[in-house]
Amino acid sequence: MGNYKLSERAKEDLIRIHHYGIKQFGETQADKYYNQFFEYFEIISDRPYSFGAIEHIKPGYRRCVCGVDSIIYKIENDIVEVMAIIGRQDAETLK
Repeated sequence: MGNYKLSERAKEDLIRIHHYGIKQFGETQADKYYNQFFEYFEIISDRPYSFGAIEHIKPGYRRCVCGVDSIIYKIENDIVEVMAIIGRQDAETLK
């Protein structure tokens, strides 16, 4: 596969996570964590079925853990669409 795209929500989540990281851990660490997401997006797009389905939360969705957050995605027409990036505290937003 190798293709992915980010939903508007996922883009907003990345910005939120980065801003939080800067406040809590400093810009250098926040930048490292932010960049790590893009490494994971590539891994997911190369092997999208390697990560667990979360059908009990939303049909067709899968999850990959990145640090303390989860990347929520679906596969459509051979493209991985990252729908959201959430922490444990955000899990209810998927329902």
